[in-house]
Amino acid sequence: MGTRKHISSIDRQEKRENLYMAKLMNCPSSPRKMRLVADIIRGKNVEQALHILKNCNKEVAPKLYKLLLSAISNWQNKNEGEKMEDNNLYVKEIFVDEGKTLKRIQPAPKGMAHKIRKRSNHVTLIINSRNNEINNYDNDVKENTKEKIEENINN
Repeated sequence: MGTRKHISSIDRQEKRENLYMAKLMNCPSSPRKMRLVADIIRGKNVEQALHILKNCNKEVAPKLYKLLLSAISNWQNKNEGEKMEDNNLYVKEIFVDEGKTLKRIQPAPKGMAHKIRKRSNHVTLIINSRNNEINNYDNDVKENTKEKIEENINN
């Protein structure tokens, strides 16, 4: 592996350590229906998203509810001793990808057949702390200003 690729892979690994995610694979509902519910909770606080999913009457809401609980437990495993309320967790990203499509045939008039597509999807949910993002932003700003000051001094 080249040096540049090695450095970029290390950067990706470090960024992934700070992500708290959960995945739901091969969920037997159409991606379109799942995206309707996923769009509702995107960017919301975790407590608010749990409340929305608990009271939503869509068929996929309980599946997303369990997925969000799984992401929260992943966060708790990585951050032992910290309280969820103090860190201001929110749904950073949620996206729905298309999964396998089972193709079935339904008899139709005049000896014909209609195709039925039974769709499935994959959901990826990432939560993060708003406090961490503020600290990371402050650190990035400090590093950038240091680099600019050093460039001005060298020039």
